[in-house]
Amino acid sequence: MAERASTAAKESARVIRDLHARMVRIRLFETEAGKLMEAGKLPGFLHLYVGQEAVAAGVMAALRDDDQITSTHRGHGHAVAKGVGFREMYAELYGRVTGACLGRGGSMHINDVTLGMLGANGIVGAGIPIAVGAAFAARYKGEDSVAVTFFGDGATNIGSFHEAANMAAVLGLPVVFVCENNGYAEFTPQSRHMLLTDVADRAAAYGMPSVIVDGMDAVAVHRAAVDAVERARAGKGPMFIEAKTYRYYDHQGVKGLRHPYRSDEEVAEWKARDPIDLIETRAVADGTVTRAELDDVWQRTRDDIADAIAYAEASPLPDPADLLLNVYSG
Repeated sequence: MAERASTAAKESARVIRDLHARMVRIRLFETEAGKLMEAGKLPGFLHLYVGQEAVAAGVMAALRDDDQITSTHRGHGHAVAKGVGFREMYAELYGRVTGACLGRGGSMHINDVTLGMLGANGIVGAGIPIAVGAAFAARYKGEDSVAVTFFGDGATNIGSFHEAANMAAVLGLPVVFVCENNGYAEFTPQSRHMLLTDVADRAAAYGMPSVIVDGMDAVAVHRAAVDAVERARAGKGPMFIEAKTYRYYDHQGVKGLRHPYRSDEEVAEWKARDPIDLIETRAVADGTVTRAELDDVWQRTRDDIADAIAYAEASPLPDPADLLLNVYSG
C-alpha cells in the first residue's frame, strides 16, 4: 500500500511539473510575441492566449503524440502545448521560410501534422468538424487515437458545431469537445449572444455527457481531460468539457482596438486567479517543487525563446518564385 501511494505521489509530481512547464512556455511565447507585434516586427493579426494557459496545458498533458487536435484563431497556446517548436513558430509569425508552414500560414494557421496539430483556424468553429473527421478516420483505420477540438463560447452558436456534435454522438466517435469559455465572443459578452449560463448544457441535446471545470486550474482541467480521453479511447464516444477561463489581452493584439467592453476591475479579478501563480503556490506549499526549480523553468524557457527569435530573424523570407508551391485549385 505504501509503495502504491509513493508511486502515485511521484506520478502526481511529474504531472504538476509537466503542466507548469507547458504553461510557462505558452505564457512567455505569447508575451514575447505581443511585444514583437507592438514593435511592428510581425505582420498580420495576433490573437494572444495569455490567461488561458491552464486549458491547453491540462488537455495536452492527457494526450499521446498521435492524438490529433484542431484549434482556433487563438491557437499559439495549443500549438506550444502540443509540442510545436519555438523556432518554427516564431519563424512562422515572422513569415519566414523556416516557419511551421513555410511562412505561408502566419499566426492563425500554424500547424504541424507530425505532432497531431491539424491547425489553427481563422474561421470561427471551422476546426470542430475537422476534428470529428479525424476521429472518424481513426475509427475507420482501426486506430485508437483520439481527436480533440478547441473552440470558444461563441463558436457553439455556429452550425458547424451542432452538425459535428450530432455526428460525433450518433457515430460514437473518439472526439473530445473543449469549449474555452472566456466569456466573450470577440467583444460580445456571453449573456448577449446566448441565454445559457453554462455552454455545456448544449451537449445534452446530442446525448453527450459534459463536465464544467475551472479553466484557471490546470490540475482540474487535466483530470477532466484524462477522463474524457480515456472514455473516448475506450470506444465510449465523445464528451464535452467546458473550461471557464479568461484572456488577459484584448481580442486581437495587446492593446487591441481600445474598445471599452470590459472593465479594468473585471480583468484584475481574473488575473488575481492566475493559473501559473495558482499551480506554483500549491506546488511549493506541498513540497512538490522548490521556488528555485520553478525559477529555473522560467529562465530556461526565456533562453529558448531568445534563441528562437534570433533564429526567426536570421531566416530568409520565402522566394517569390515559389508563390504557387502547394497551392491547389479544382
